[in-house]
Amino acid sequence: QVRLVESGGGLVQPGGSLRLSCVASRFTFSSYHMGWFRQAPGKEREFVAAIDWTGTLTNYAASVKDRFTGSRDNAKNTVYLQMNSLEPEDTAVYYCAAGTGAFTTVNLKTPASYTYWGQGTQVSVSS
Repeated sequence: QVRLVESGGGLVQPGGSLRLSCVASRFTFSSYHMGWFRQAPGKEREFVAAIDWTGTLTNYAASVKDRFTGSRDNAKNTVYLQMNSLEPEDTAVYYCAAGTGAFTTVNLKTPASYTYWGQGTQVSVSS
């Protein structure tokens, strides 16, 4: 059974940092580009970041660009999201997802473009 398991969430003060991890199993991780999404209470799931299968190409939502950094380690079947300068508006459940297709042409910002999803990890930013 395919699994994506996120970790690293928690409560942090504004301006703080967190590093999320997502470990994949039972599918060919290195063949998939990976995305991060988040969903706040009462809001739709929104795109945060994506990284291609090599880890070379990335794509970020405007709201997190220059604050968040995606990376991956294919040897460990793991994708990361380094989040710096966190703001209360970043509070949400964060999900990782795996998708196929050409990174430069697929609609990375659409949840329907992704095949596999994790269960999410809560990130809360508050003083």
